Amino acid sequence: MPPAIAVRPDVASALRDGRPVVALESTLIAHGLPRPRNLDVARRIEATVATEGAVAATIGVVGGQAVIGLDDAQLALIARSQDVAKLGVRDLPACVATGGLGATTVASTAHLAAHAGVAVLATGGLGGVHREARETWDESADLTALASTPVLVVCAGVKSILDVGATLQRLETLGVPVVGYGTRNFPGFYLSRTEHELAWSVGDAGAAADIFSRHGALGLHRRGMVLAVPLPPDEQLEPEVHERVLASGLEALAQQRITGAAVTPFLLEHFHSATAGQSLEVNIRIVEHNARLAARVAVALAS
Repeated sequence: MPPAIAVRPDVASALRDGRPVVALESTLIAHGLPRPRNLDVARRIEATVATEGAVAATIGVVGGQAVIGLDDAQLALIARSQDVAKLGVRDLPACVATGGLGATTVASTAHLAAHAGVAVLATGGLGGVHREARETWDESADLTALASTPVLVVCAGVKSILDVGATLQRLETLGVPVVGYGTRNFPGFYLSRTEHELAWSVGDAGAAADIFSRHGALGLHRRGMVLAVPLPPDEQLEPEVHERVLASGLEALAQQRITGAAVTPFLLEHFHSATAGQSLEVNIRIVEHNARLAARVAVALAS
């Protein structure tokens, strides 16, 4: 039986030597971006991390092995295959045991990254509490994963299709620190800011790394931390366009009775089609922006 987890040699070497590593999720590649552009974007994100002096470790399951640091052939397989399973933490054992191919969410990426010793993860938008959660109890496993996984997640807030206020309340209840990067307003993924204020903010990667280091030193090393990074206002989706498309997407969601795990992919695709690709370009800018900062934080942590 092969080992359940494999670590790419250069990633393993960097971790042994205490050099900076940034974990990247693969759900974005398999389920969040259109083919064939998804592979090009995945490679660009990894290159962005390398440019900043860190090692990129995209995580996924290939041939029944959880891989910390997909090589280029594995990255291409996940990007090009039509039947890639979307893997939360609870899905990992079954996918590995059946020799499956799967893309990891933020929650499962964080879990595997922490297990391997990777402390920093970059993504686009965090999952959160869904807008109809009072009736459906639907909230992302990203939140509970952060409450029990010692990883710093660099993101553009939570996806704006979710209930942002309720998500921040849940993170507070779970004891997960949320720190703004250059802002006291929580960013809204496609939007640079929301109406929700943050108690804490930092202005550079070193300060963010310092907070995360002290987070662990204070005995909070079993919890994660969120570093919320807004896009510059001139790079966001136009707020008026965002509100109009979100309203029509929520209406379509209700009409088609789409629930559960299908909600987020449906709404993201609705944004993509309704904005003629504008939201996709914003999404790509978000991920590249966050990967760059995550690498700088990882370098600061390593030093």
